[in-house]
Amino acid sequence: MDKGLDIAERRCVLAFHAAAPDSRRKLAKFAREFVSARSSGESVPRVGRRLGGLAKTLKTELDWAAADRALRWVESPRRQIVTIFDPDYPALLREIPAPPIVLFAQGNFGIIDNPQIAMVGSRAASHYGLDAAFQFARMLGARGFTITSGLAAGIDGSAHRGALSNGSATVAVYGCGIDRVYPRRHRELAEEICLHGVVVSEFPIGSPPRPYHFPRRNRIISGLSYGTMVIEAAAKSGSISTAIHALEQGREVFALPGSIRNPLSVGCHQLIKQGATIVTDITDVIDQLPVISAVSSSVSAVPGNAGVEKRSQLSSAENRLLEACAFDPATFDEIVQRSGLTATEVSSILSALEVRGLVRSLAGNAYLQIVT
Repeated sequence: MDKGLDIAERRCVLAFHAAAPDSRRKLAKFAREFVSARSSGESVPRVGRRLGGLAKTLKTELDWAAADRALRWVESPRRQIVTIFDPDYPALLREIPAPPIVLFAQGNFGIIDNPQIAMVGSRAASHYGLDAAFQFARMLGARGFTITSGLAAGIDGSAHRGALSNGSATVAVYGCGIDRVYPRRHRELAEEICLHGVVVSEFPIGSPPRPYHFPRRNRIISGLSYGTMVIEAAAKSGSISTAIHALEQGREVFALPGSIRNPLSVGCHQLIKQGATIVTDITDVIDQLPVISAVSSSVSAVPGNAGVEKRSQLSSAENRLLEACAFDPATFDEIVQRSGLTATEVSSILSALEVRGLVRSLAGNAYLQIVT
């Protein structure tokens, strides 16, 4: 059985990976040359010279300094470098077109082959989208799924937090070197993910977050996952590119419907028209993934049921007010007008529903019904 690369071979791979990190074509040629040399039983120095010759042909140079930086980085606890030539490379990711040659990881890499569901969406998400991402991630996490996203502002961050809120595993895929955090305001979130999940990147140590890194990052998010759920997305966005990657990889695509007045719902509605599974409940996801549905059956409690039980206990006035809130932010005056209740009644009932976890107060004296 192949146990993977030794340290000298790993240094060769890291050197050619750092030589052309943004060129899939060159990396693929390097990889083929490496496999050929290794299968021929050539010595490591000879393999290095062979790769160096190829690098010159491709008008680049092997970056031995970057390889050594990576090897020093991985000496610290809970850090790992996995190459596509190693047996512990993620199985699902290995199946996609042009899988990354190298993965840098920090945290609990042992969860990388757990059944994952990707959750992505707009950076400028609405309250409805942020809450939906948090709640769906929390509920799916409680059913045994690992939530995978890209640590971006908006939906990504909310999905990670939803998973972490009840101790579920989550995977963050970076669009920069693993020694950096982007956006910077997610530094504490990244640290928490490292403690309870894992962060991964295909980019060499020290790589800044460049715009063209993120489309490449997106194929890894979908490639690690059995399905990708888009929460909110404009018609043309990174989230839609992740969904396209998922389709090309033969994975399921899910989309959350939203208001027809919300431009961030346009992308989701287009995906639904094109055949994506519409999601209104976690069972819509679980039922489409029979391969991993057994995971959820091991957990008897369904978090979504708690909300159903709460609503069955509501009075008629409470139900009227909840319907008036809807899932888009509504001001106090709008709720009064829609519900037909007095301002005093609305104020009292809103307070009660907020305590019961069915309504959330927002800035500007507005309220939002919470997805359950």
